[in-house]
Amino acid sequence: MDDFLRESLHRSGYISDDALATTLWLAAELQRPLMLEGDAGVGKTALAAALARAQGRQLVRLQCHEGLDMSQAAYEWNYGRQLLAIRLRETSGQQAAEADLFAREYLLERPLLQAISSEAPCVLLIDEIDRADEAFEAFLLEVLAEYQITVPELGTVRAKHVPQVLLTSNGTRELSDALRRRCLYHFLAYPTLAREIAIVRATLPHAESALVEQAVAFVQALRREDLAKKPGIAETLDWVRALHRLECKTLPEDPHTLEASLACLLKTREDRFQFDATRVRQVLEGRRSVGVAEKAAQAV
Repeated sequence: MDDFLRESLHRSGYISDDALATTLWLAAELQRPLMLEGDAGVGKTALAAALARAQGRQLVRLQCHEGLDMSQAAYEWNYGRQLLAIRLRETSGQQAAEADLFAREYLLERPLLQAISSEAPCVLLIDEIDRADEAFEAFLLEVLAEYQITVPELGTVRAKHVPQVLLTSNGTRELSDALRRRCLYHFLAYPTLAREIAIVRATLPHAESALVEQAVAFVQALRREDLAKKPGIAETLDWVRALHRLECKTLPEDPHTLEASLACLLKTREDRFQFDATRVRQVLEGRRSVGVAEKAAQAV
């Protein structure tokens, strides 16, 4: 079944390896959340979007940040609408009952409650959980344990369909052992040369094969440098797309020409400053001396 899932992801634009496809399949079969860890830009968020497309499900996304609380993640009451209802009843001489004001129609569903109460199976992405506070982790454990949310005024809302949950983390802080025990785990590393070439070819089929191989090999070499922010897969795609728009059939031989396009790859002042034409030439020579692009392409 994991082979079918891998092929479905491929058709949805995501090139998965066997280990990731197997872990995704196990998470679905066991109805357990899947925690994806890895550097920014390795494709964690893109995996959730591709999984939703592959399964024909809605993607519900909760973007975590410092200070995230229940009102932003689960639900809150529509106080403006409640106040309007009170005033309308007062003008008509009626008394507004508390039970009427705290009805479901006045409840604003945030991503967690939206996924729990969905009428159809969905994919719930809890993105960058490491940016949220530890207090939010404790609340999230309750939701992931029983797939239910308690609203004091209404009672407990239980999932009609257990959502497939993916949590992503960039490793900016250590997550609790309790949350890790609740989830299956997969570390998503930067793709191998052969896999990244396959990703770029699938996404940009009109780009010349030689350009794709040489550009990906250059990016792979760049990631081995001492960079403040290593370029991710999205940066590779942007760079190849830019070179293709510049009508490059292969990677430009002139380091000065190549340097001008590095704005697609290097996203900090420090990284951009250290890569002048001389440094670019050194990376180019290192890539060509290894000569792995063509070998990897043949091994795909």
